[in-house]
Amino acid sequence: MTASDTGGYLSLAYKFPGFVDYIEQVTEEFREIYSNIGGSRPFCGLKAAVLNCWGKLRSWQPYMVAHALWYKQTYTYFGILEALSGAGVDVTFMSFDDIRSSGIPEDVDVIINAGDAGTAWSGGDEWLDERILTAVRRFVWEGGGFVGVGEPSAAERGGRYFQLADVLGVDKEQGFTLSTDKYHTKQADSHFITQDVLRDESGRLVLDFGEGMKNIYALGADTEIGEYSDHEVHLSAHPYGRGRGVYLAGLPHSHENTRLLIRSMYYAASKEKEMKIWFSDNLYCEVHGYPEAGKYAVVNNTSRAQSTVVYDGDGRGVSMDLGPCEIRWFDL
Repeated sequence: MTASDTGGYLSLAYKFPGFVDYIEQVTEEFREIYSNIGGSRPFCGLKAAVLNCWGKLRSWQPYMVAHALWYKQTYTYFGILEALSGAGVDVTFMSFDDIRSSGIPEDVDVIINAGDAGTAWSGGDEWLDERILTAVRRFVWEGGGFVGVGEPSAAERGGRYFQLADVLGVDKEQGFTLSTDKYHTKQADSHFITQDVLRDESGRLVLDFGEGMKNIYALGADTEIGEYSDHEVHLSAHPYGRGRGVYLAGLPHSHENTRLLIRSMYYAASKEKEMKIWFSDNLYCEVHGYPEAGKYAVVNNTSRAQSTVVYDGDGRGVSMDLGPCEIRWFDL
């Protein structure tokens, strides 16, 4: 029997008492989490449906594979799943076949479609099906939200590359309309989605779109541009009926981009006023409420001390200081 069969020799860990102490601390944290939650469901302020070709068939599977296999062409999609996995959001996975057979569930607040054109993540030619387009447009028009990342709804037809360009308010220049004037380039001074984004010394937003997406342009003056640089749009929002579409050029995983995605979803779903429930104004901290168990937890996700305002289930804020990596539990 080898060390790999037994999980490693205990004598090796014994030589590093600091490591053993840390494992003991982590184990106690898990015991505390389990005893406090007691199998209860956490509070979720939104229900998000990740739309791709697999739906529930694969669910979180691509997210798990991403830890072993890293590709720059897909890490934005995996970064979104990483962000959703720890957010106070109820996540479901929906395929294009699901929409054709059953439509979009009434309890969904926002649909997320992300990935490169022609892939199973974004959908490819599925976006040429009028039943899909009609269902998603109706969903947003009646008050739902749509968040597109990378090349959402991308399939060339009818002079459009993004088939939901009317929802998103942006499209991608493919070289066919280079001489068409593109007047709408003004970046908004401030926006709900970017309120937590840091700024550099010159006052510019510090955003990370990863590999990003080139040649995205706004279709009209009603497209709210959150970030514009190098003659292209990287972040925008657009009203569509009673709902909204939000576009992001890319979203690799980070604390900052997790908050950017959360704000994008709440804005797309027109639920900005409901965001500060079980919420931390410090993006490096999280608040998780468990109403069924009568508990809530405040978490510092960094190795540095943090100060934050914590909002409870009624939206009341209280200031709090947390030690590095601290998890603090409270009774409701």
